[in-house]
Amino acid sequence: MTDTSDSIRVGAELSVPAYDLLREPWLSVCLADGTVTSMGLLETFERSREIVALADTAPPSVVAQYRLLLAITHRAISTAQGRWRESERAAWYRDGLPVDAIRTYLEQWHDRFWLFHDTHPFMQAAVLDTAGPTRDKLKSVAQISLASATGNTPVVFDHAYDSEPAELTPAQALNKLLGFLQFTPGGLVKVFRGSDKAGALANTAAVVPLGQTLAETIALSLHPDERRSNAEPDLPSWELEPLTEKQLVGEPVFATGPNDRYTRQSRAVLFKREENGNIRWLRFGAGLALGDSETQPDPMASFRSGQNGLVRISFTEGRATWRDLPVLVPGPETETENRRPAAVIAYAASLHQALGPGSNRYQPLLVAGLASDQAKLLRWRMEQIVLPANLMVDLDRSETLQEKVADAEALYYTLRAVARGMLADSMPDPDNKETKARAQSLLAAGPLAPTYFASAERALPILMAQLAADEFEAATANWNDTLCDAAQRAWRDVVVGLGSTPRGLRAEARHYPRLLGLLSKYSTKAGFAAGEKP
Repeated sequence: MTDTSDSIRVGAELSVPAYDLLREPWLSVCLADGTVTSMGLLETFERSREIVALADTAPPSVVAQYRLLLAITHRAISTAQGRWRESERAAWYRDGLPVDAIRTYLEQWHDRFWLFHDTHPFMQAAVLDTAGPTRDKLKSVAQISLASATGNTPVVFDHAYDSEPAELTPAQALNKLLGFLQFTPGGLVKVFRGSDKAGALANTAAVVPLGQTLAETIALSLHPDERRSNAEPDLPSWELEPLTEKQLVGEPVFATGPNDRYTRQSRAVLFKREENGNIRWLRFGAGLALGDSETQPDPMASFRSGQNGLVRISFTEGRATWRDLPVLVPGPETETENRRPAAVIAYAASLHQALGPGSNRYQPLLVAGLASDQAKLLRWRMEQIVLPANLMVDLDRSETLQEKVADAEALYYTLRAVARGMLADSMPDPDNKETKARAQSLLAAGPLAPTYFASAERALPILMAQLAADEFEAATANWNDTLCDAAQRAWRDVVVGLGSTPRGLRAEARHYPRLLGLLSKYSTKAGFAAGEKP
């Protein structure tokens, strides 16, 4: 490590390191009484049992902050004691994190936790200050803001102007940088390389198991120490040597483990400090590209079956996150070809088993991130799903939950086919291919899916509670009735769109019996079998 007690060089002037991340209040947190405040890293860990959660409202930033805290915790404990047992992790969950070990680690690497530093600016590349392609080229600080308009990227509610960027405080700039490095999509960079790889969580709905305190959250998601004697150590960026221009122009590098992934500098960035300490400009280029590897999935990414193999769970327009519950709970190991829950879910499940029955009835999951299509940013979202804890550790319960959500999907797709036929029959030349395509488009833009899944979602907590209480028969009956009711509501909304034309009335009369036949397979109510209209 470099001794930074003396002066350092910034551009052509000498100054001391600035903005100490261990002590400056830059991390937004929420306390138990609802107070939102900011803390440095040392205070955050020391008060981790008083902190309820991180309070940043930008999904990419809050996920990246949790990953940063996990990397620090992992390295601090593994440095202090090596590997740990699940019983020790359970103790950290109940009694608090080993704060002394974390404080010792942070003080040991203190010189790497300055935002402005000549050789080791935190999560930045000092080489950009002297490299030919970037030395004399500055970009707006909006370059690293995923919510800002920059270059050719339009954002509806942002009016940033590249030539006159607004100032950001060091805390604001750092939090945006952390989220950017994890979620930036791949695409053109044109500095050091023509294009660059995406960040570790690009186009991902990342999963973070939450506890009642920050200490519990870190313990739940803490990855095991899986070092092998002959393997390259899994180090965070601040423990590595500064990035070089050779690395920035080189080939993608596979991650050595979660610590590397959680802190990978997927783009090279160097802040330019203004006289008042804020940031308007930065130097920017291709970073240490992350190599793709199917054998190294991100611990916070879940995968479901797609047309060409497993695909990451992301935020699709009009698709609620609960529909992906089958890949958010543990399942049989034989099904790994069709689904792969995020590894952090397995870490949390293992901890619940170590804690024993009755330790915690519920396990909230934070699902947050940013959806993108190649280099185009589409939407970000942050949701929370609360699972009964025993659904995560009991295979029968989790399999049953997967089956019930799959039933909801199956009924929807069959319902959609019947509704599409009804819409086509309400139009001239219903058997024409173009007519059917138009009916499909109208259905996709209409109320069928929103009404159906919103109605079903209302009963989801009851379903999970009944499964957790071993009330399997009641859960199945109530869920089936809920799906039938949701289908009827969705059908009525589609019928309203047909109007009262003779053609529309005939189409509805022709297809309604098919709907009843479909629902009779699910409902326990006698009305469906008798053909009663709601």
